[in-house]
Amino acid sequence: MNKKLSRGAYGGVAGKDYVPYISSGSKLGGNVAVLMIGVILAALFAASTAYSGMKSGLTVAAGIPGSIIGSAFIAAFAKQKGILGKNLIQGMSSGGESVASGMIFVLPSILLIGAQVSFLEGLAVGVGGVLFGIGIASIVYNYLLVEEHGKLMYPESMAISETLVASEGAGESVKYMGIGFGVSGLITVVTESFLNAANTVISFVNETFYKWKFEVEVNPLLVGIGFIVGLDVAITMFAGSILANFGIMSLIGYFASFGNNGATIWNNQHVAINAMQVKHIAGSYVKYIGAGMMLSGGLIGAVRLIPTIISSIKETLNAKSANGSGSSSAANVILIAGVIVGFAAGFLISGGNMVMAVGATVLSLFLSLLFVIVSGRLTGTIGTSNLPVSGMTIASLVIVTLLFVLFGWKNQESNKSLLLFGTFIVIAISVAGGYCQSQKVNFIIGGQRNEMDKYFTIASVVGVAVVIGVIILLSNQLALTGDNVPFALPQANLMATLTAGIMSGQLPWPIIIVGVVMGFVLFLLRLPIMTVAIGFYLPISTTSIILIGAFLRHFVEKSCKSEHEKEVRVANGISLSSGLVAGGSIVGLIGIILQLSGVIKGNGPSGFAATNEMAFLLLVVLAFATIMPILKSRVNAPTSNDTGKR
Repeated sequence: MNKKLSRGAYGGVAGKDYVPYISSGSKLGGNVAVLMIGVILAALFAASTAYSGMKSGLTVAAGIPGSIIGSAFIAAFAKQKGILGKNLIQGMSSGGESVASGMIFVLPSILLIGAQVSFLEGLAVGVGGVLFGIGIASIVYNYLLVEEHGKLMYPESMAISETLVASEGAGESVKYMGIGFGVSGLITVVTESFLNAANTVISFVNETFYKWKFEVEVNPLLVGIGFIVGLDVAITMFAGSILANFGIMSLIGYFASFGNNGATIWNNQHVAINAMQVKHIAGSYVKYIGAGMMLSGGLIGAVRLIPTIISSIKETLNAKSANGSGSSSAANVILIAGVIVGFAAGFLISGGNMVMAVGATVLSLFLSLLFVIVSGRLTGTIGTSNLPVSGMTIASLVIVTLLFVLFGWKNQESNKSLLLFGTFIVIAISVAGGYCQSQKVNFIIGGQRNEMDKYFTIASVVGVAVVIGVIILLSNQLALTGDNVPFALPQANLMATLTAGIMSGQLPWPIIIVGVVMGFVLFLLRLPIMTVAIGFYLPISTTSIILIGAFLRHFVEKSCKSEHEKEVRVANGISLSSGLVAGGSIVGLIGIILQLSGVIKGNGPSGFAATNEMAFLLLVVLAFATIMPILKSRVNAPTSNDTGKR
């Protein structure tokens, strides 16, 4: 067995001639212990991603943290399975996370339009989307992963593969993840997410002539996300928040001050235009401009994908006809099951409307097929972390919404059905990216394709059940609107605003068109529209703490004296940050469960604990607790395995 990946793993040889890391002996990595470990991690990553994604609008790929944690568990409970067992666990971790990354974009929208979603409805569309997405992605497996080997680089897959090969050092990574989990869990227990014993928001709001708001939420989960995404993304998001809170908000507030006493806010007849506070401007105007920006970014992204869609399908069909190889035996069953469950779900959520059930299901399957292929190809180029899932979902939802409007299905129940069909589509798209990424790792390491199909599917179905449970558990908090809501839900708010507005004809189109134009200007300037738009839409308290996390990473990088030292410390920092995200999500979720069950009751902070100074003190403690273990981490001299960039 080699001690590192061969150069052929990165290309230079045809995919059919590539010799994987495990080139002889058994290719099977699974047993009962591996399955149980994978299911537990899939559930944890699904819950963590759902919680953190609904709060921040960003998600963190689970492949690398899953491979790190999996390495420790395999060493403890299934050592004989070695790297093949670790490989299955990283795939299962990605399966749970991929489901959550897609589902939270659309399913909470049902709560935002005032409807409710049952566990059975969510399970039906979720499982259908999982099975169909995996089944279609498996059809293009040979083309995307084998024939395009070395051309489609699958950057995150290669990073996961390298992590697996270097897994003898996983104990160090697990240590830093444990530190992050402990720090995040402790702060979350003290603060509003759990006991509500200390203020976590540094807040400055000006309601006079020049209206503005600046806040920082001291949240370890968001610090972790900021460290992981880095300075470029964090600054771009924060720029959107600055524009919203110090530009557009102030401009609207200035002109509103000249309003007549009889004029009221367009969606709140109890508040006069000239008496609007910052929270009214943000909720009734800035929010909809942000929605227009995201809509613009999504549609522009979808239009730019048209050449990729055409070329992907054309090349896939050519590759299929040339060699006749398609999906695995397990994936064939998964695809057929996906179509069957998809139609069953369509009939379930259509409320007895046969035309809707058939028409919307066929259209959803067709759109899913197109974008699943695109998702697999884009994953090979940019990885799942940067996959434009929201853009593809927006394009799909607009098309399905037009079908509903054409047939006159415009009431709340129809809107709920529409969003459930959208949930099917977004899950298929998101899961396909995670599947292709995991199967590429499987191909590089040398695992059996059929086995990964089965384990990934099980993990994804577990993820569906967990995410639905989280959404139903948090339904009262997710349905809240207005200022300072606990969960921002930027993508879900956009989906709810878009579909409900088109159906009712009551969208504030002039405001949204302003956002669309601003998005188009960003496109002309070659700036990342969706990143700026999400920052514009999110509370500045969220983007500011994400920026602080990114600055901590920047400080770590600048303090290093060599590239090797920087590489080691950033890797340790990302492990610690993954622990911050997991700790904040899981402990926060446990806190909510305990509050709902009446086990704990927080009376809220008082005195010094309720001040800005207390929140600032927590911020300092969090920053030091995050950065000091990283700066003190031991950096060994580089080995031969660390040299030679590929």
